[in-house]
This record gives sequence, C-alpha cells and structure tokens, in this order.
Amino acid sequence: MTGLVVARRGRRPAGSGVPLTFEVIAETLRERIRSGGLRPGDALPTQAVLMREFGAASLTVQKAMALLKQDGWAISRPGKGAFVAHHDHVADNADDLDGPEATAPVGGTTARVEALERALAEAAQQIADLRGRVEALETGSGKRGH
Repeated sequence: MTGLVVARRGRRPAGSGVPLTFEVIAETLRERIRSGGLRPGDALPTQAVLMREFGAASLTVQKAMALLKQDGWAISRPGKGAFVAHHDHVADNADDLDGPEATAPVGGTTARVEALERALAEAAQQIADLRGRVEALETGSGKRGH
C-alpha cells in the first residue's frame, strides 16, 4: 500500500486540515456566541439537540462541550446544564473594542475562577434562602413574617 493513509475512526491524518465533528460543533457554537445568537448566561443547546442537529454521537458532543468549557466559552451548572460564559467582551462586530483580545474568550483559568465565584455566590444565596425557610418552619409560621 503505497501512499494510502488510513485513519482510525475519530482521527484525521496529520496535516489534513479537515476539522473533526466535535471541532465543527464547538466552532458553530462559538460563532453563535460571537454573533449574539447566544448571549452570556443563555443555556447552550442540550446534548440531545446537538446530537440531532449534527448527526453526532453522544461522546462527540461531550468533547465539543468540554472544548468550549476548557477555552472559557461555556460553564456548567450541575443539574441545570451548560451556559454561555460571561465575558468582559461582546460580539466580533463591537464598535468599542479593538484587537483580537477583544473577541477571544477569557483565558481558561480566569473563566474557571469567574465561574466558580458565580457558583459560590449562587450557592450562598441558596443557603440563605434555605436558612430563612428553616427558621420560618421552626417558628411554626410556615412563612417569613415582616
């Protein structure tokens, strides 16, 4: 077999330049975010929706989502799904921003720290709400009185 390159499933020959399906899914979602079709805080399409849209396997969609999270474009909220990460920048066509740093996602570590800070603030609020409910139940009123 001379000159024939046989690629294993899920792999591309080195230098082929053809993106894999998970890369196509990730780039499509990044473009939807850049264009404003998906805004910070919006829920990303579910795994089932992406599987149908791209004709992709579950693992392929999971790899795309992992790539978006790693690159700071998305965050996960356990039990709620994946959401567009909040950034200090907006879509590519923003008039008030210049240079590639204006449209690149926040660095992976920075995005993770910001996501953790938001999750912590949300958890603290949930704890405060639960504490209020418990106190109301303990007083026998069943409601918070003012």
